[in-house]
Amino acid sequence: MMMTILLVFLFGCAGLRFPVRPALKEDITVPAGKIEGNQFTGIRYSFKVSVPPHWKITTEFPDLLEELGYDRPFSTDPEQTELYALNPETKTNITFDLSPTGRYTRFNQGKIEWATSVAAESMVAELDKEFGKGVVKPDFFPTEPYSLKGVQFAAKKYATYKARGEKWEQGWIYGFAEPYQIFIIYLIKESGDANDRQDMKKIIDSFEFIKKK
Repeated sequence: MMMTILLVFLFGCAGLRFPVRPALKEDITVPAGKIEGNQFTGIRYSFKVSVPPHWKITTEFPDLLEELGYDRPFSTDPEQTELYALNPETKTNITFDLSPTGRYTRFNQGKIEWATSVAAESMVAELDKEFGKGVVKPDFFPTEPYSLKGVQFAAKKYATYKARGEKWEQGWIYGFAEPYQIFIIYLIKESGDANDRQDMKKIIDSFEFIKKK
């Protein structure tokens, strides 16, 4: 659930006749990164992020996400998620995904916020697919600018909904740091650990994109 949001953004907001950057392609043969203690350092893409001690970070798709309705990726998929962070006890989770930007794509803050808002339609479609049309009705909150270290433009949007007898918050942050698009998607259970929301903010705030020299 919700991974189709990435399809909305893979090529960004094109509209130029001439390329603004060389053609880029993700090399999935390169390791996503290395985990040392509670910190992840990217290799395929240059970023780092850390989590609290009771959280788990992994580059392998967790079974927990499949239980929550996410599709298990194939090893041959052209794009691969770089990092999964989760609290195994409460099922709160965050995914970090980067993708090369198309040759003709140019961003500004307005375009980023527009693209972030468009993902709401994808979320409704995925909930309809998972639970039946109109069974789960999310309440959406306004799209807002968001600050990520080393990222030129970013925005956040989230929604709350009730499913499987639990209230959930699903949110996504979309950003651009030349020449990559950044996707951060989180899911938090309202009845989970009272510290989950604070932990989640610390994790996202620890994210830093480091531009290669």
